Amino acid sequence: MGEELTSYKFACIVARFLEEKIAKDISILNISNVSSFADYFVICSAQTNTQVKALTENLCDKVKNVFGKLPIGRENDLKNRWNLIDYGDVVVHILHQDERDTYAIEKFWNHAFSIPAETWLKESKEYSEYENIER
Repeated sequence: MGEELTSYKFACIVARFLEEKIAKDISILNISNVSSFADYFVICSAQTNTQVKALTENLCDKVKNVFGKLPIGRENDLKNRWNLIDYGDVVVHILHQDERDTYAIEKFWNHAFSIPAETWLKESKEYSEYENIER
């Protein structure tokens, strides 16, 4: 794991961290060609406000512990319906399923390239808590 942590690799690892904590409908959008403020969006859903908050807290803790990296910014709505974690080149959106359906971020950014789950799972395999389990 001595390689440089690119924004692509980091986005893949973030998606895996979320997936292993039971986030739903995870997608990674490469927005580097259509945006100047970030390279990737990682977007996921949760079924309850409590899960949105738990996923947000867990991800921040895991990234801090594994990479020593803190968010540049964080936006948490008071009801934990849509939380945003800004890591610079990678911006993470953790949404309640209702907000995800309402705001349809992927449709708004439909000109961005979506990275398939099998790709980001393979790219982040060495960061799995469940390495010995075949997916």
